[in-house]
Amino acid sequence: MNTTVKTLGDEASNLAHEAALGTEHAIRSTQHLAQQGLDGLGTARAQTGAALQQLAHDTSALTHRGMEALRDGGQQLREKSSHARQATAEYIQHEPIKSVLIAAAVGAGLMGLLALFSRHRGNGH
Repeated sequence: MNTTVKTLGDEASNLAHEAALGTEHAIRSTQHLAQQGLDGLGTARAQTGAALQQLAHDTSALTHRGMEALRDGGQQLREKSSHARQATAEYIQHEPIKSVLIAAAVGAGLMGLLALFSRHRGNGH
């Protein structure tokens, strides 16, 4: 009977030792997986930061190009307006009678349109 108890004790000791080894292995595996997760999180954070910096840079460059395009467009509009004004002044100097007749015709046309629209509003249409 003493031998049976000793054998059972040895088996229990072996099982406890194997359980401890299994538990230790599980703990190490869990620690390894946790470390990989943290490393992945750090990598993701670094990539996100880099992407945000690139987005900010691209936005700044796009804003700068847009402002340059607006500035260029405004300059072209000023140049065209100045050219049209000079051409109109020259035409008036060379053709004063025609200019007065054209201005009178345009004014009469605008007054006619104004009268037409005011009649429609007065009728409730």
